[in-house]
Amino acid sequence: MIKITQPWQKRLEASDKPAYLLLADLIAEDIRTGRLTARDKLPTLRDLAAELRLNYTTVARGYAEARKRGLIDSRAGTGTFIRGTSPAVPLRGGGGAEMTMNLPPEPQDAGLLDRMKESAARVMADTDVYDLLRYQDFGGTVRDREAGMQWIRPRIPDCRLDQMLVCPGIHSVLAALFSQLARPGELICVEALTYPGVKAIATQLGVQLHALPLDEEGPMGESFEHACKTLKPKALYINPTINNPTTVTISRARREALADIALRYAIPIIEDDAYGLLPRQMPPTLASMAPDLTYYITGFSKTLGAGLRNAYVRSPSARQSQRLAGALRATTVMASPITNALSTLWVEDGTADAMLQAIRTESNVRQAMAQKHLGTYGMVAPSESFHLWLPLSSAWSMVEFASYLRTQNVGVVASAAFSTDGNPPEAVRICLGGPMSRDDCDQALRLIADTLAHPLHPHATVM
Repeated sequence: MIKITQPWQKRLEASDKPAYLLLADLIAEDIRTGRLTARDKLPTLRDLAAELRLNYTTVARGYAEARKRGLIDSRAGTGTFIRGTSPAVPLRGGGGAEMTMNLPPEPQDAGLLDRMKESAARVMADTDVYDLLRYQDFGGTVRDREAGMQWIRPRIPDCRLDQMLVCPGIHSVLAALFSQLARPGELICVEALTYPGVKAIATQLGVQLHALPLDEEGPMGESFEHACKTLKPKALYINPTINNPTTVTISRARREALADIALRYAIPIIEDDAYGLLPRQMPPTLASMAPDLTYYITGFSKTLGAGLRNAYVRSPSARQSQRLAGALRATTVMASPITNALSTLWVEDGTADAMLQAIRTESNVRQAMAQKHLGTYGMVAPSESFHLWLPLSSAWSMVEFASYLRTQNVGVVASAAFSTDGNPPEAVRICLGGPMSRDDCDQALRLIADTLAHPLHPHATVM
């Protein structure tokens, strides 16, 4: 019997667990105990099936499960090997770096944090608490909506009060708009790589997504026009500024082309500009190019913090704002008056803008770290972004790369999560924000770079 598999047969015979799962467990156990180490070669499928008296399919499934767990690697003509480890620097204190959720960084500015705490206390001190605990009309008070207009004025200078709604987060607005604009089975055009929440909403509502291919300027106008002619979509959803996940900002020329097509075919536009206030200079919004068709949405999840759950929506008209309010009232009742009051005060007294500036500054610092460690690997990101897009070479598949980093306590997201056309590129999104400190972010980026520099495939070329 092959030496490294001698202990496996008794364990297989004594266990009721499916043999293919136990086989992967045994490989993992031997790696932990040191019986198997990086680059050790495993028997072929046929040899192992014969030695363990298992059928070929069971062994093949066991190896597939071990590959799925990141334990082994198989290459035609070279065999199956135990995967190696990257000579990376461990994260401080043995902790992990959560780089999957796209949260803004949390600036450690004591003065700003004290200011936010004082403002929050003032909201409760200066307001009738029972006013904040009662039902309110959907869309926020006049004061709340005026604050919303003030917040989006840099991007939408001509918004009217009757077009503005204050809502409980961008995601709820997208769900309401999708349900309002498209019935089950009908189609909405989206970018080929887009915010994964849109995919979840469409699945829940039975709405079909039609992927528009991307180039360096954004969704291709020719594809959108062809879809308008042949498929009659009910809307165009677009994330035009620092796209999640690719970080691409759609050029002015491409925005004009998409707006022109939408106007010619009367296609409503859902402009999800969650990141729109992060860059200091931006092309005009689609809402400014096609104001009678565009729902412009932004909020605080990417400029203050996701827990605030406040979003602002500028609808094409007062009537459409009322219709949207009805759809949102049916699903969310209202935005929390307490968070509305806090958001409004932070906008009015400049705290929200101060936090936005601090997040920009912190993002610049972290992108400089990322450029130092990953710049030679083709990472894509503007300096104001707190996520980046990392194409992968042939030495890694996106799933293998993300899975391996997870075993090293670093979480990134494979491009498949964002794909709407079923053909995702080999790439991952890496987030640089959230509660992670600068030191933890830097060490995680160094670990990612080391993993790229030392591929785990036994016969891969070192990059």
